[in-house]
Amino acid sequence: MKRATKIQKKSRLKLLHQYYSYTGFYAFIGNSLKKSILPVFFTIVGVVLFNKYIYNISDGLQYMTETFSDTGVFAVFFASESFLGLLPPEIFIAWSKKTSVPIFSLGLLAILSYVGGMISYFIGKAILKLNFIKSYLENKMAKHLKNASKWGGFLIAIGALFPLPFSITCMAGGMIKLPFKQVLLYGSLRFVRFAIYGVAIFQMIK
Repeated sequence: MKRATKIQKKSRLKLLHQYYSYTGFYAFIGNSLKKSILPVFFTIVGVVLFNKYIYNISDGLQYMTETFSDTGVFAVFFASESFLGLLPPEIFIAWSKKTSVPIFSLGLLAILSYVGGMISYFIGKAILKLNFIKSYLENKMAKHLKNASKWGGFLIAIGALFPLPFSITCMAGGMIKLPFKQVLLYGSLRFVRFAIYGVAIFQMIK
């Protein structure tokens, strides 16, 4: 009985592997990584050069911390992560290093990003009731919707981990009525990304 179950699981995994290979899931991940490597590399080099020769980023972040309230910064970030992810999370991760409790601030940013993604999911579901907005976003998000319909929760995982708009990915999941449990599960990988980026960015900032 156990052997039959193992064989069944292996067969299911094999079928999933064949499906994702056929639909281009692995190629999509590979291309996403290739596209993100160079921009990330040049961004890092640019930041280092800017910090060394033009303006001390650490001082700028310190000024930002002293000028704006933590609540205000968190509110702006949450609004961004809840609708289209217009602002890069890396800026806020760097800012969190200059707060009085960096680890707490980073953790709160991760929670807000995750919750913002869930809100985007429900925005995606609600949009289906507004035809003029639905038509506009369907044109703008055609690629995301197509991929979400093929790969479901795994696309949410990609959006959570890689430099892709997490909010748009979750919104696409809502528009195709992806089960919310899958969005909750795969979206939790967002915490992994914030942990990795937090370690890297904290080491760059004095």
